[in-house]
Amino acid sequence: MSTKILSIPEFSRYLNVDGLKSDDLHIVDFQNHQDLRLKSEPVTIDFYLLAIKPPMETNFVSYPLLEDQSDSSYMYADCPQNTLEWEIAPPFSGLCIMVNAKYLEKYAKDYSFVHYNNHEALFLTTDEESIVWDLFRKANNEFQKNNYSKTVIISYVNLILTYVKEFYDRQFDTRKEIYHKVIDEFYRNLENYFREHEEVTGLPSVAFFAQKSNLSPNYFGDLIKHFTGKSPLDHIHDYVVKLAKDKLKNTSLSVSEISYSLGFDYPNYFARFFRKKTGLSPKVFRNQ
Repeated sequence: MSTKILSIPEFSRYLNVDGLKSDDLHIVDFQNHQDLRLKSEPVTIDFYLLAIKPPMETNFVSYPLLEDQSDSSYMYADCPQNTLEWEIAPPFSGLCIMVNAKYLEKYAKDYSFVHYNNHEALFLTTDEESIVWDLFRKANNEFQKNNYSKTVIISYVNLILTYVKEFYDRQFDTRKEIYHKVIDEFYRNLENYFREHEEVTGLPSVAFFAQKSNLSPNYFGDLIKHFTGKSPLDHIHDYVVKLAKDKLKNTSLSVSEISYSLGFDYPNYFARFFRKKTGLSPKVFRNQ
């Protein structure tokens, strides 16, 4: 169970790092702090956090599907309300940028990866390492000045986010074999959801299938859409329509009975859903 939501000052104290210059912005060079908290139960943050680490020196609670990337530097981004949990083996190094949400809201809303709350790390290629480390170090160098520019640092952070979006797409493409297994598993789980439940209570959510794959909903959603061109929700809806058509054509169940069997609470919700997806009402489709 997570603790209370921590602000930048509270999280810094929790980590046992000092040098706080502002409640809105803080950058930590971990190798300069000898008394870091190396293990933590879940804690929740109320700010944006970007961190870059050298090749695997830590064991976060899950890096699903990425265990073979220990020779790469890696980074991750977290947004307000994300929950963090870690266990780190010393010595520990890397850079971490913490930014008040008000400075990044208009940028970060365009990047779904900041909502990857299972710490699906971005493992960097050699060229990507050079780019991202350089930007982190430039931001840190600016922060070390007595009269640092918050605007300059936020600009570096925004540029990091822009690159990271491209690099996550590359990571999807270079791990096709593993991610295709996730997609196949999604299709199986979708079929099994309706096959194994005698009484379906509600349509399955994207989060339900993401949890099955040990991935956060946003990462799972980006992965599925990247390879199939459709979001997981679109796949769920398409499969429900397929089942509905089959029941309408091949059973004598009433429209109400079919709607309940597919997880709809009310038949009129099902009718609107079916018409939106097919252009026909359930009754017209059956008669045709």
